[in-house]
Amino acid sequence: MVNKQEGKSQSRAMLSVRKFFGGDNLGLIVALIAVITVFSLINPNYFTIRNLRNVFTAGSLSGLICVGEAMLLIGGLLDLSPGSTAAFSGVVAAILLQSGVSVAVVLLIVLFAGIFIGVVNAFFTTQMKISPFIVTLASQQIIRGFCYIISGGESILVTNSFFLSLGTTDILGIPFPILFMLLVFAIFYIVLTRTRFGRNIYTVGGNPVAARLAGISNKTTTYVLFIIMSVLAALGGTILASRMNTGQPQACIGLEFDGITAAILGGVAMSGGHGSLFGAFIGLLILQGFNTGLTIVNVQSFWQYVAKGALLLIALSFDYLRSKHRS
Repeated sequence: MVNKQEGKSQSRAMLSVRKFFGGDNLGLIVALIAVITVFSLINPNYFTIRNLRNVFTAGSLSGLICVGEAMLLIGGLLDLSPGSTAAFSGVVAAILLQSGVSVAVVLLIVLFAGIFIGVVNAFFTTQMKISPFIVTLASQQIIRGFCYIISGGESILVTNSFFLSLGTTDILGIPFPILFMLLVFAIFYIVLTRTRFGRNIYTVGGNPVAARLAGISNKTTTYVLFIIMSVLAALGGTILASRMNTGQPQACIGLEFDGITAAILGGVAMSGGHGSLFGAFIGLLILQGFNTGLTIVNVQSFWQYVAKGALLLIALSFDYLRSKHRS
């Protein structure tokens, strides 16, 4: 009897392992290993502790955006304004700190700015029935414009030592930006897989009509997802300003496309209703490893734009093939 119970427990454990690493996830892990292997063969300095630390630190902001974009995509939505929101938050934080405002108050103001931007994006999407692509493209331009207006087009220096420590402090030998990104991934992984709200996101993204008939508020889900995205972008932009010692109005241009590319590479469907944050995380590692590899092997910056655009097209192509397979 004991042997049978042990056999059942082992079978369940093996099933869980296969489910976790099976299908798309296994393919993603193989792709990640391939990226690491290729660039390591080209340059032995690629796969070192120092470089991995730099890769994760540089990708921490993209990771926060990836979380928000992945959840939006699963919910059948999209946001093109996180890069502008991140830059705006960094500039606002720098200006307030120069004026003598305390770090705690600055963080609260940045948080509320993120909430406000998310609410505005959700309002025009749900109330005005405008495509989220158009709404967030417009807000992207408006927010970026305000970045340049309030800063005069100049970088704003930050000298507050406590604020600067947010982007430079190590906890147990790991930089705070990396720990914060991992914490965000873990929290929202649990939200998506263990909560009713997470199930609602998949239902709304997969079939909004069925979601409404099931009593799920599509409008509330849209508001919450846009707010999460904008808050993550605002907090990430503030941490970036801490790391860079300045609030820069020209920062984070194209950041949203890194988040979208990582999410789609990780198996999140553009059509909504499918994907996971584990896959999105592996997609982020592939993207960041690819970008860093191009730099470390001295590929010119102009060609890096071409390569990143090609990678997005490849990700979209895989998404199309996955959607055909599901149908």
